Amino acid sequence: MAGAAAWRNACEAAAIFAVDPAGVGGVSLRALAGPARDRWMALLRSLLPADTLLRRVPLHIRDERLLGGLDLAATLRAGRPVAEQGLLAEADGHVLVLAMAERLTTGAAARLTASLDQGEVVLERDGLALRRPLRAGVVALDEAIADDEAPPAALLDRLAFHVDLTGIAISGLDVIGPDAADIADARVLLPQVRVEADSIEALCATTLALGIGSARAALLALRVARIAAALDGRDLVNTEDAALAARLVFASRATRLPNAEPAEAPPSEEDPAPDDPPPPDDSDAGEDGEPEAPPVPPEDLVLAAAQAAIPAGLLAQLTSNAMSAGRQRTPGRAGASQASRLRGRPIGVTRGELKAGVHLNLVETLRAAAPWQRLRQAQAAPGAARVQVRGDDVRVTRFRQRARTTTIFVVDASGSSALQRLAEAKGAVELMLADCYVRRDQVAVIGFRKTSADLLVPPTSSLVRAKRSLAGLPGGGTTPLACGIEAALALADAVGRKGDTPVIILLTDGQANITREGTQGRPKAQSDALSAARAIKAAGIRSILLDTSPRSQPLARGLADAMGARYVALPAANAATMAKAVTSVVLS
Repeated sequence: MAGAAAWRNACEAAAIFAVDPAGVGGVSLRALAGPARDRWMALLRSLLPADTLLRRVPLHIRDERLLGGLDLAATLRAGRPVAEQGLLAEADGHVLVLAMAERLTTGAAARLTASLDQGEVVLERDGLALRRPLRAGVVALDEAIADDEAPPAALLDRLAFHVDLTGIAISGLDVIGPDAADIADARVLLPQVRVEADSIEALCATTLALGIGSARAALLALRVARIAAALDGRDLVNTEDAALAARLVFASRATRLPNAEPAEAPPSEEDPAPDDPPPPDDSDAGEDGEPEAPPVPPEDLVLAAAQAAIPAGLLAQLTSNAMSAGRQRTPGRAGASQASRLRGRPIGVTRGELKAGVHLNLVETLRAAAPWQRLRQAQAAPGAARVQVRGDDVRVTRFRQRARTTTIFVVDASGSSALQRLAEAKGAVELMLADCYVRRDQVAVIGFRKTSADLLVPPTSSLVRAKRSLAGLPGGGTTPLACGIEAALALADAVGRKGDTPVIILLTDGQANITREGTQGRPKAQSDALSAARAIKAAGIRSILLDTSPRSQPLARGLADAMGARYVALPAANAATMAKAVTSVVLS
């Protein structure tokens, strides 16, 4: 039944969108590529006019192709700036289909929504100043898998319908709603449809009751109600049209449940007893003598329709206040993004100089030089090059890449339990390397015992090299905890200077007995260890302390607090549980 209801809502949204794509903004279609999405797109195609095109917008489309820009070849031939029309201008009167909308950048979303809001594409670059009309609807294909992935909020706010076909089996589900002829008739009738004040008040009251903060939701719902009336062949919006609009537009935007009705007050002494009811009023009686029920206010009917369409899982989240205002960070992105000159994902072009370590963008350089060719050729000496490029024309490509994560294992190799802890560390490192290969991350191992700390495994993503280096790890002796922490801090600093993101994993019971100078003395050794731990916290390095003692130790917990590290007690740790705990921090 849930799948049938979702499919019915999807069909109704397709029909209303086909009447006025630009008026309702568009549809956010959450579904992976498959039969459900293909069938909905085919339904939409059949309802749209024959001359309406579905213009697909690639995810990584350049601004020049999206908004328009300088036609380089035509400009070089003509010797004057020649404009190239962008995809948005070509989509005027048609429908834009955004591929993988959940990955759309905020910058691209801002440029798209600004053009949709203004109703025109404004181009002011490369010596050009052009304006092109834009009136188009949007179908945002949302292929997100995780719950915290979604298209940009600015785009969703402008799309009337948020349709979710995830997990719906369309076998046995028929297309519901009007056909293409009904859509055409509604398109003609739509300008004549009127809305009375009570319907407007009901929609606005529903947005307030459901905690919808954007005024666009009410405006979109009003437009949807007018289209619903036109589809029914009427020129006046009624309560059923407003309820349909609330169900389709408001249900996916609700952030809270409406306030519960107040409990009825107990009867007072002046009130008549239940067994002594007041005499019936003949004025409220119907034709059959039965009293008529009081009419239900329109805002209550609209609110009930919207509340009934809210998914049950969302209702549970709203009731328990589990909905978060902000989005969680996407798993698997431990390394922060950073600018790069030669590697990573292109993020734009900027003016630069021809020097080592930059990536010349030849096309953009010629594009910058093209508008000035006629003037430069007039000033050039006879026999000069046909295309005159100067230093101010040079454009270089900027890149952004994810900083690689280097996980630094700091292992306490002292005492009688050293062999067990080293075996656990070896297994955990090998398990981590399997994930590091996928993420192109690295792992390093530092062991400390007797009076010093040694870098046993330099940062590497090679499983063979790590196994070879870990095979002969020594164990036993005293515990120079401060030396181990300082060695980890030095390595983390070197990793950070290379542009990578360090994460420190300390395996210890927190009991130090060797100072940083290499002398014995437990109080001084503990003080040195805490001092080194505070340096890690001050440096802002993410860390985790795995307490490997048989029972949770206050010393280890205090050390974790000084480091600003996550404390995990693993008295019976094995390689799998250790790797799982580490991964939860590395990917957080």
